[in-house]
This record gives sequence, structure tokens and C-alpha cells, in this order.
Amino acid sequence: MAVHIRLRRIGKNPKGKPHFRLAVYDERTGRDGRVIEELGFYCPTTGDHKLKMEKIGEWIKKGAQLSPTVKSLFKKSQKGA
Repeated sequence: MAVHIRLRRIGKNPKGKPHFRLAVYDERTGRDGRVIEELGFYCPTTGDHKLKMEKIGEWIKKGAQLSPTVKSLFKKSQKGA
């Protein structure tokens, strides 16, 4: 089973206020499908993000792939830490 870490939208669409959660998914699952584990959140309008760096590291060691957006957030968090 291939696992990916990607964003799941939780914000309101009509108001243009998107919020996302970082989550671990099976690669065959859709964007809002069944989540294995949640690893943080991201708000693109304010730029706020909070990631569980230890958990993300564990999943990467297990072979999880990061989506391009999650990869850039991960790099930003590592530089800020």
C-alpha cells in the first residue's frame, strides 16, 4: 500500500476562505476520502501552518510520499525551526 501525505480541504468554499488539514492517505483515496492520520493544518490566506514534524518524519521513514504543496510547507517549517 503506497501512502501519501497531502492536503484535505475543510474551509468554506463560497466565501473564499480555504483551510486545509495535512493528512495521510492511501494513494487510491480521493482528496476528502478516508484519512489514516492527521498531521497538522494550513491556512493559505494568512500563511499560518502548524505541522507535527515528528509524525511527518516517521511517515517519511515508512515510505510516505509528500505532495508538492506539503513538501514546500515542510521545507518552510524546517527552515523556521
